[in-house]
Amino acid sequence: MELRVAHLYPDVMNIYGDRGNIIALRHRCELRGIDSEVVEVNAGDPFDPAEFDLVVIGGGQDREQRRIADDLLTRGPSLKAAVEDGLPVLAVCGGFQLFGHRYVGLDGETIPGIGIFDMETRHPGVEADRCIGDVVLATEFGAIVGFENHGGRTYLGSGQEPFGTVVHGRGNNNGADSSEGARYRNAIGTYLHGSVLPKNPALADGLIEMALKRRYGDDFELAPHDDAAEQAAHASAVARAKSREGDRGLGRGPLAAGRRLRAKLRDLAGR
Repeated sequence: MELRVAHLYPDVMNIYGDRGNIIALRHRCELRGIDSEVVEVNAGDPFDPAEFDLVVIGGGQDREQRRIADDLLTRGPSLKAAVEDGLPVLAVCGGFQLFGHRYVGLDGETIPGIGIFDMETRHPGVEADRCIGDVVLATEFGAIVGFENHGGRTYLGSGQEPFGTVVHGRGNNNGADSSEGARYRNAIGTYLHGSVLPKNPALADGLIEMALKRRYGDDFELAPHDDAAEQAAHASAVARAKSREGDRGLGRGPLAAGRRLRAKLRDLAGR
């Protein structure tokens, strides 16, 4: 039994250690005696999504998104067809944004996406705070914990399902609702780093099981594993995120201090 994973643009879309998601997938397969093959796909490389069981793309800044956008657009039709056929995808942060319709930057420049998720992301302007901090979500995979650090605000289409609902932290998407990420069929988009899969083994297992059901049939079930240590670490991460909720959204350090000062001045001006 084998899991074939395509890792898109790992040379540039790997901010905040998103490569850890690949390490987690391989480890969770190894625990069950499942062979795994990871193929790195960079700009210009041959790529047929139909040859893979799972696709993963990490995050990157605006500059990195611009570097890969044209190449990703050429792959859009085949990726969309594969997702319609049930291909699981994990798209994180900048990768998540490019799997929507577009990202509109600070200067109005539009970086087109491939439209797997019905959504768009917009830069909120220089005066807006970044969304920074720990997040806990309620999802079909249970509680999911991770770390967000993004400026863009993501707006889902009226029929677009979010990945989860924010329980603690700031989340998506846009500050106007409690949605985080997006979900279409077996494709999942999220802003959560951490990396997200090492922190959430249930999500890693869910992606693996969806991928192998697609290859081997609906009767396939991932063998259980004693996850006592992983569950304890996950519970600790959730508790830590909840305890830090009061710090969400502004971050730490000199730049964060400036953001907190501006927020305080805005509060005073509004009184």
